[in-house]
Amino acid sequence: MAKRKKGPLAGSIVKRTIQTFFALVTSLVTTYLGFCTGCLVAYLFVLPPTTGVQTQRRVESWFEEAAYSKQHKGVPRAVISEHLAHAVVAAEDTKFYTHTGIDWEAIQQAIEDNRRRGHTWRGGSTITQQLVKNLFQTTHSSYIRKAFEVPLTYLAEWILPKERILTLYLNVIEWDRGVYGAEAAAQHHYGIPASRLTRTQAAALAACIPNPRARKPQNMGRYRNIILTRMRQMGW
Repeated sequence: MAKRKKGPLAGSIVKRTIQTFFALVTSLVTTYLGFCTGCLVAYLFVLPPTTGVQTQRRVESWFEEAAYSKQHKGVPRAVISEHLAHAVVAAEDTKFYTHTGIDWEAIQQAIEDNRRRGHTWRGGSTITQQLVKNLFQTTHSSYIRKAFEVPLTYLAEWILPKERILTLYLNVIEWDRGVYGAEAAAQHHYGIPASRLTRTQAAALAACIPNPRARKPQNMGRYRNIILTRMRQMGW
């Protein structure tokens, strides 16, 4: 029985389908990046009312037994202790003021450390990378998320001054289950406003950032002291 040959019509349909698919993907990517760009421009002047990670946590809470209550109050940088800003930079991104968004050397070092240990021990993300992940993405790791993170990071560095990036970061990151931003963190963990955080308290809060839902400031003595040492070495 003779094989049936594909005619030009079948080939044309396949070609159109592929073209339509790539056009759709391109449109979605362009729309997403355009939306993020517009938000970054707006965040020059206002603080984000919510973020991608905060939305993720809200959705996750629907499937959890424990009650979920969001604590988040955006505040101007002037009422956030400079000790906290210094502690966060010392803990999370010592090259924050000199890199252009991504510290490729730190990423390579993290990859080598993780390979040597045989598991993921640390990342090499800068504060800017962490900010765009918090604003526009989720905590779920994937190659697609990382692919978007790179252009978003450079966009953030291009649109926002360094101090604005740090202010936004301090106002949106997670510091316990349902606790977001410096003001809510200071109230939640110490019962004081963010403006009154001491060096030691600030370093303890910064020590919680890598795993904020599991770590508590009062249990972070060793890492807190490391951060305090880094702060002194950086002139703070």
